[in-house]
Amino acid sequence: MSAAQWRRAMSAGATSAIGAASQPMPRPPASGAKVGVSAPAPAVDPYANSDAPRWLKFLWRSLSARHVFVLAFVLLLPFVVSPFITYQVASQSLIFGLIALSLSFLAGYGGMVSLAQMSVAGMAGYAVAVLGASGTETSLGWSWGIVTPLAVLIAVLASTLIGWLSVRTDGIYTIMITLAIGVAFYYLVLQNYSVFNGFQGFQKVYPPQVFGLNWRAPPPFYFLCLFWAMAGYFFIKWLVRTPFGMALQGTRDNARRMNSLGFNVTAHRVAAYAVSGLLAGVGGVLLVWYNGLITPGSVGTSWLINVLVIAVLGGMKHPIGAFLGAIVFILLQTFAIDIIDRERFNLVIGGVFLAIVLFSPDGLLGLWAKLRSRFGPNQALISTTRR
Repeated sequence: MSAAQWRRAMSAGATSAIGAASQPMPRPPASGAKVGVSAPAPAVDPYANSDAPRWLKFLWRSLSARHVFVLAFVLLLPFVVSPFITYQVASQSLIFGLIALSLSFLAGYGGMVSLAQMSVAGMAGYAVAVLGASGTETSLGWSWGIVTPLAVLIAVLASTLIGWLSVRTDGIYTIMITLAIGVAFYYLVLQNYSVFNGFQGFQKVYPPQVFGLNWRAPPPFYFLCLFWAMAGYFFIKWLVRTPFGMALQGTRDNARRMNSLGFNVTAHRVAAYAVSGLLAGVGGVLLVWYNGLITPGSVGTSWLINVLVIAVLGGMKHPIGAFLGAIVFILLQTFAIDIIDRERFNLVIGGVFLAIVLFSPDGLLGLWAKLRSRFGPNQALISTTRR
């Protein structure tokens, strides 16, 4: 079903529903609401009946007061904190949040858990190092204007191939296939010296000089990461509301029913892997520029699991959860080592991960929703009404 057919069907359904309702039926008061207290009027959408572009309508319906607050916070952050926090914590959190967002999109909206997202990001990073300039003689030294989009394209194609191999399975089998692909890529770059330079990897892989700016400096690199992180976030927020996004969520809930309705379930899932490859590829390019190098350790088994931990910490059903989980993970990684031994750092990560999973399967955002429902103003209103 095309997007145009979907919109015509929804419009026809809405028109028939309006024509059938000759008289409005009074709605009963919501549970826990006071009788006689009028509900607040909904916000008026000034672009509902206008010819404004779709992106403007989407922004108006998506942005809220908390979005404006968060936007102001992230824009002012480099001017109020140290360069160490800007580069080591904030920039790194945005990069891993973007990579974890690719997994959250697959798992939260497609029902497919992939452990190869860090491998896809590593493919983009290795493409930048091999095709661009680095401290090794095996690099080709191509221009960054060619290397960067080509690296992202390689990540998209690799993710599409991974999806084509794994979407015909389900559950633990999908996890095992993607894990096997990730481990295979790790041993490939570890043992190959002619292309990937073996265990030494590539050194001095720095971002290019554009507009006369040193993009490796903390403030410019932070804003570069922030731009692509926001682009990935709003892209996913928009995509899940499109006919493709709704069909993908339908395949997540009941693939057999969607197949009987005429949707190509396999094609939707493979396309979802391609989208995730786009996000992971951009994150991989930023990651190799952040570190200034890439080695087999960057795509090792531990990082395959860490991306899953980041996605689960924040909440897989929410796009912003990937960035929230990345912030918590990077803060623990940066400062927990000063408190405990380096060898016991993974024990702290595992303990936090276990506590989040036990008390809130939906991550930190799910825990916040539970606290708001229990101690928020709505709960106080219900308690007052019951008295």
